[in-house]
Amino acid sequence: MTKKTRVLFICTANAARSQMAEGYLQAKYGDRYEVYSAGTKKARVSARAIDVMREIGIDISHQHSKTLDEVSGMEFDIAVTLCDNAHRICPVIPNAGTTIHQGFFDPHLTPGNDMEVLAGYRSVRNEIVAWIDEMFRTRA
Repeated sequence: MTKKTRVLFICTANAARSQMAEGYLQAKYGDRYEVYSAGTKKARVSARAIDVMREIGIDISHQHSKTLDEVSGMEFDIAVTLCDNAHRICPVIPNAGTTIHQGFFDPHLTPGNDMEVLAGYRSVRNEIVAWIDEMFRTRA
């Protein structure tokens, strides 16, 4: 049996971007990757992130927010910081073989009414999905 590549996605609150990335990579390429996410601080998983992932057939409602301290005893092959704040705080993840920075806009900061904010979440979800497909489709 081939060992799966362990990937950790990191953003500030582990509420939206890293949760969507974890859910997508696990759902799409989980046969090759063991996927986790964490944040520099803990928060609730965003209901809007759950909603926009459900729109593409991926349920992340069971996922929960974790801090980097909670995964500090684990080893990862790849760590990906998904926001500039997490990258500034943790430019290198010591328990990861490789640390990559790929920043995405914080959808929580999308201005406007509920529909416009939800559209912001969809846009970031689509960007994350496209990046993961490009980055991980043939890797591992």
